[in-house]
Amino acid sequence: MNWDYPHPYTLCVTPQPDDIDGLQHTNNAVYVRWCEHIGWHHSAALGLDLDDYRRLDRAMAIRRGEYDYLLPTRAGETLTLATWLSASDGKLTMERRFQLIRNSDGSTVVRGRWELVCIELSSGRARRMPPEFLAVYEPAIVAGTLKAPAAP
Repeated sequence: MNWDYPHPYTLCVTPQPDDIDGLQHTNNAVYVRWCEHIGWHHSAALGLDLDDYRRLDRAMAIRRGEYDYLLPTRAGETLTLATWLSASDGKLTMERRFQLIRNSDGSTVVRGRWELVCIELSSGRARRMPPEFLAVYEPAIVAGTLKAPAAP
């Protein structure tokens, strides 16, 4: 697959009939839900899950989410969703990227980006990332820049 960044963490997804909206394609909210799902799975695979967040009283919360819906998808299509950690200031913020590819033709159908901020769960206030976050997340940040998208 033609991924935007190297070494993606991936998850296969397939739109179900309930995911289809009145325009007969996958509803945009479904893509957002899938991004949240893979983000949690990726974090757990790296070594930090929700129990760790609770224990440390810290979490990476979405401050801003952006999605580019490039092509429609339909019920039953096999898709592969990828995610990467793409930036960090080493203190308070990180960035996560997403790319969804239709397996049948290799077309990128959605790209997304989250700006994340570390918060203290007990207060909801922004706080520095604990050493455990830095030890797990910093080595996972992809090197390089986003490839220019192919012309439609």
